[in-house]
Amino acid sequence: MHSFIPPERFFPYLTWTDIEAMPNKADVVIIQPVGAIEQHGPHLPLAVDSAIGLAVLGKALEKLDASIPAFALPSLYYGKSNEHWHFPGTITLSAQTLAATLMEVGDSVYRAGFRKLVFMNSHGGQPQVLEIVARDLHQTREDFTVLPLFTWRVPNVAGELLTPKERSLGIHAGDAETSLLLSILPDQVKMDRAVAEYPPELPADSLLSIEGKLSFAWTTRDLSRSGVIGDATTATKEKGDRILESVSDGWVTVIEDVHRFQPPRAWKS
Repeated sequence: MHSFIPPERFFPYLTWTDIEAMPNKADVVIIQPVGAIEQHGPHLPLAVDSAIGLAVLGKALEKLDASIPAFALPSLYYGKSNEHWHFPGTITLSAQTLAATLMEVGDSVYRAGFRKLVFMNSHGGQPQVLEIVARDLHQTREDFTVLPLFTWRVPNVAGELLTPKERSLGIHAGDAETSLLLSILPDQVKMDRAVAEYPPELPADSLLSIEGKLSFAWTTRDLSRSGVIGDATTATKEKGDRILESVSDGWVTVIEDVHRFQPPRAWKS
């Protein structure tokens, strides 16, 4: 059941008496991986986002000092993936269903006595949902620290390995994701089907963008016929190995930070 997660760090393997007796539960870091089951072009499996989150978290927990208490919940494999629903195989929750599920997970974690919960999100279509849930959980439980974090936003070397065009436009199933899958699930990658496809160019004088400060709503088929937005043909296992080591190192630092973090409480002073 634990997949990439070290078994001693897998929350479901604990007993209720283990949890009841756990010391200093307020500083124990509970991590909820949130992924997706959605199309990633003709060459990658539907499980890309979920697999990346679990592989990165598992590697980070292997590296984490044993003295720091941190546990992974089972991955939430389904996410809000309706931008991909024109492609067969995509399974999507509504924003409301995803939010309700995460609210109830948070309630359960809090009720068990834990006060630090990380939502580790690996799918680019749902950060806003997790941010809303985190705020609502904290607003109703003032001693609950909830962090909606994106797997890729820790310091890492991925940008150094990609072309400028890929860094700017390679947002789905391109070089970085394909390279990482070649590292963690090589038997599930069909490189003979890999393609390079970038979205149609916007007017040069436009302030609008696909992703960024002034973005517009789109579905994947608006941007790509193959489902790939980027260049998958340049991916290599060597790049994937480097990305995995780098992103997992970043997550070691994040978990350490969360463990020692004391949130501000200006209203108490």
